[in-house]
Amino acid sequence: MTNNPPHHNLTGPPTAPPLILGPSLGTSLTVWEPQLPALARRHRVLRWDLPGHGGSPAAPLPSDGSATIDDLAALVLRLADDQGWERFAYAGISIGGAVGLYLAAHHPDRISRLSVVCSSARFGEPAVWRERAALVRAEGTEAMVASRPGTWFSRDFARTPVGAALIEDLRATDRAGYAACCDALAAYDMTADLEKITAPTLVVAGRDDPATPPSHARHIADAVPGASLLEVAGAAHLAGVERPEAVTGALLTHLNGPAPSRPRDDASRHDAGMAVRRAILGDAHVDRAVARTTPFTARFQDFITRYAWGEIWTGDGLDRRTRSCITLTALIAHGHDAELAMHIRAALTNGLTREEIGEVLLQSAIYCGVPAANSAFATAQRVFDDIDADVDTEVDVDTEADVDSASHSGTEK
Repeated sequence: MTNNPPHHNLTGPPTAPPLILGPSLGTSLTVWEPQLPALARRHRVLRWDLPGHGGSPAAPLPSDGSATIDDLAALVLRLADDQGWERFAYAGISIGGAVGLYLAAHHPDRISRLSVVCSSARFGEPAVWRERAALVRAEGTEAMVASRPGTWFSRDFARTPVGAALIEDLRATDRAGYAACCDALAAYDMTADLEKITAPTLVVAGRDDPATPPSHARHIADAVPGASLLEVAGAAHLAGVERPEAVTGALLTHLNGPAPSRPRDDASRHDAGMAVRRAILGDAHVDRAVARTTPFTARFQDFITRYAWGEIWTGDGLDRRTRSCITLTALIAHGHDAELAMHIRAALTNGLTREEIGEVLLQSAIYCGVPAANSAFATAQRVFDDIDADVDTEVDVDTEADVDSASHSGTEK
């Protein structure tokens, strides 16, 4: 092995709590892009490429078949040491999750929180991985391309730009690096060590994952003391790519930890409210609202931040997903479509999937009226279309809110 660290990328505030993200076999660090904007708001995020993947050379792993997960874990610790991070949160997909399990069991002093996505304590028989390593060494990673649609994600998703880009990542992966990772998986077995893990642990499974079925995730969650489990419907092995909202929401809830004690004075309520407001609505949205504050609207802005966000949204009696469901229903009932658009985006941040938002809107058709739900579906579709087109329409939404909310001083919540 060489002393060179793997290729990596840093995102987020330099002074924020550190978070390292590990990729899956055959992908690059771009596999985490759906989660990156939300995670980087409150964390210093380091994404790394496996040897021979993305921008990393194959050299960090031995090519004689002796590579282990321990070798990959050592690379992660080297990255953390280079940043001066004694402790860090870690999330990993598949082989990246295996690295996280190893680190949490064998270096518990380094891992503050662990998230394991579509991974396993043992990835099948060693002979299967030895055979795959031999195949890729002989024919290159092109030999794996045909089998990834249907394993990583649905075949329909494979035809999307995101799916196609991931397949191209696989094609570009160095055969020696990929094969060495297969060697590491052949030698990997954490089944006897899971009970050693003390870090708060989240386990995520894709319900349609043929590579690491939900039973693998349940085994981890049952063996790791206090671990929580999420099964994502309609997702295969790359659940965070195919169903990003659900995975992002679960990661945010897990990484943010338990709710802080309720603030007791106005200043601390304002600070807590501003923090959760930014976490849910995004910095850009809140910065625009603050910039438009006038002497006339300042007291209302302070009231909203302290009371709505600092008292209600920070409460620990309901989780944020539930609060989003209630908020959407209330906005639909009263016809506040401009703020509904804002809170549909917030609901995605809080972990609701588009399908779940649709269920809330359907429920509102019964109890709020069909015309109100009809308007809500139109608003939600515009938001989803803008997200899919990668268009930032928050300025337009804010402008509409200014007009719609004239009765409350033209301010944005």
